[in-house]
Amino acid sequence: MDVDAFVQVHEPTWLRLEEVLRRGRLQGADADELLRLYQRTATHLSVLQASSPDPVLVSRLSRLVARARSRIGGVREPVWREAARFLLVSFPVAVYRIRWVVVGVAAVFLALATAVAVWTASDPAVIASIGSEQELRQLVDRDFVDYYSQNTPASFAGQVWTNNARIAALCVAFGITGVFVLYIIAANALGVGSTAGVMFAYGRGDVFFAFILPHGLMELTAVFVAAAAGLALFWAWVAPGARTRADALAAEGRALFTVALGLVGVLAISGVVEGFVTPAPWPTAVRIGIGALVLLAFCAYVGVLGRRGVAAGETGDLRAGDVGDVAPVRG
Repeated sequence: MDVDAFVQVHEPTWLRLEEVLRRGRLQGADADELLRLYQRTATHLSVLQASSPDPVLVSRLSRLVARARSRIGGVREPVWREAARFLLVSFPVAVYRIRWVVVGVAAVFLALATAVAVWTASDPAVIASIGSEQELRQLVDRDFVDYYSQNTPASFAGQVWTNNARIAALCVAFGITGVFVLYIIAANALGVGSTAGVMFAYGRGDVFFAFILPHGLMELTAVFVAAAAGLALFWAWVAPGARTRADALAAEGRALFTVALGLVGVLAISGVVEGFVTPAPWPTAVRIGIGALVLLAFCAYVGVLGRRGVAAGETGDLRAGDVGDVAPVRG
């Protein structure tokens, strides 16, 4: 084959393809032209690869075809737009959809923790089973408060964030079992309730709330959200509705991943509050007020943006074009 003649004939097509690729957003006619030029150039590349020993020309067309293929089939939103969509749409919508499950989990947790606290504080036998008199005095007089200031605020915030993220990850990872999520909630409620019971039994209930509420309001809410997301995945497996179980689990699993990823940031904020605000030498009302403001800001964020997204048809899942087709289920 005469390579020079081949180039002379088809060079305008390649140059035109390069020109189209340099454009920004393509209109319908431009996209159609891009597809036609890509197909022709890909054919030219195949011919050259089969019959031409010119590596420079083959390399040039290979790069051109790769760019065109990426433009046609690999178009993606800029990273900042994807991040903005996640923060402003996907995460708040995913949490808003399970808001009543979150409320239910919170109610069960608080009821169990309160029952354990009352039982512990009112029964000397339960108090005695937790530790000796000396150990309990050490807990209520020093250890409970010192726990929040034994390390530097930054180090403690990092430790808290890691621990809470682990709990949230466990709820996500084992959410499909249902039982494990309930175990996590029950275990944490027993721990909080028994500690509260000991503090109240020794007349230090005010200290308990002063050091739990500033960070606990947001921290526990994040755990409730993680647990609710895990239970939503479990329920999608039990009652998939008009979807197949595979489709229901896939959709809820993607939304669950959205919740898990968003909670990383929420728990980081909670860790900062626990590391820097909870042990601060400020009035109790100020520290609790900061914790309450953080929780109210989160609720407003989810309530406003989540409600708006749900009204617009968002589910917290991927965009419809990225999900793929779903097989219909016979009624």
